[in-house]
Amino acid sequence: MGERLEPANWYASLPSFLSSATALITNQAGTAVLAVKPNYRPHWNLPGGIMEAGEPPHVCCAREVAEELGVHLNLGRLLVLDWVEPTAVRKAWFGYVFDGGVLDDPAQLTLQGDELDDVAFIHGAQIRDMFTANTADRVEAALKARAGNGVAYLHNGSIVPTASSGAM
Repeated sequence: MGERLEPANWYASLPSFLSSATALITNQAGTAVLAVKPNYRPHWNLPGGIMEAGEPPHVCCAREVAEELGVHLNLGRLLVLDWVEPTAVRKAWFGYVFDGGVLDDPAQLTLQGDELDDVAFIHGAQIRDMFTANTADRVEAALKARAGNGVAYLHNGSIVPTASSGAM
């Protein structure tokens, strides 16, 4: 039998992951999604950001939305969990999307100028044009999960079939 590692060494040997938490905020009709345009990327994103060490996903989401948009949300339930495979430049990624509720007037927001250039409602087909494919997949899954009172589990943006969804 091999030598056992001390708990601290064993935990240190395990893989680590990156994680983000974002909010799905829609207009009253649910036909448009609130998006932010970071100044450090070419594409738009949902409001939210990277989790800090030891920070729970829902706390990260609320903190990031408050920092980016100047509003304090009473977050709803988890809508999406997406596991994104590692690449040559980054570790594997867990992306959480929480229900951020409804907002009709983005003029009431205070945009964080250090990181963001703009905020806007994104409608229907614009989702695929303005978000990355993976983010668009999350947004579409979050909208369906919200409408169906469910939670979507994704792998690289694709819904993972479960026994309860009728797929095996």
